[in-house]
Formats: sequence, structure tokens, C-alpha cells
Amino acid sequence: MLDPLQVVAAPRRLRILELVWDREMSAGDIAAEFDVSWSAISQHITVLRRSGFLVERRVGNSRIYRADQAALGPLRAVVEAHWRGGLARVKELAEAEQRDKDSR
Repeated sequence: MLDPLQVVAAPRRLRILELVWDREMSAGDIAAEFDVSWSAISQHITVLRRSGFLVERRVGNSRIYRADQAALGPLRAVVEAHWRGGLARVKELAEAEQRDKDSR
């Protein structure tokens, strides 16, 4: 079993956790967010599920995932900080673009 920090250290796994942090998504919807094969994302989902960080439920033939925030325990702060950092970066880029437009 991987160390919990190793599990979330992979950028794609961390992004998957961000995607399902406060909502459920199907495996296909998760995979559609990435520019790699479905198989690669499936492997990341498997690692997250086996580590207890993702909860899976089946609806027909689909598998639906959500983050198990309680299982993440102390890692929750790490995931949330990363997510907020990403939002801050988007804000910075948008503000820089607006300043560039205003200066023209």
C-alpha cells in the first residue's frame, strides 16, 4: 500500500480528488477532464479507491466516484490548499489579462 502522501503527490490523482471533492462523477466524466487515455485515469482511480480516498458506487454499468473526505483526514488541508492555490492562479491570470486589455 502506498503512503497517503505518495497517493496525492501524483498531480493527476490530486486533480481527480479536486473533481470529486464535493460532487459525484462517473469514471468517464473524470477521464474526459484529462488528455491521457482512459486506462491511465482508471489506474489513478484504482490507486485512490484502494487507498480509501475515493468511494465508488455502481449505477447500472456506470461507476460513480466521490472523495471520502473523512478518510483523507489530515490530508484534507493539503488538498484544499492545492485547490485554493489553483483558484488563486486563475484569478491572477484573469487580472493580468484584464490589465493588458486596459493598457491597450
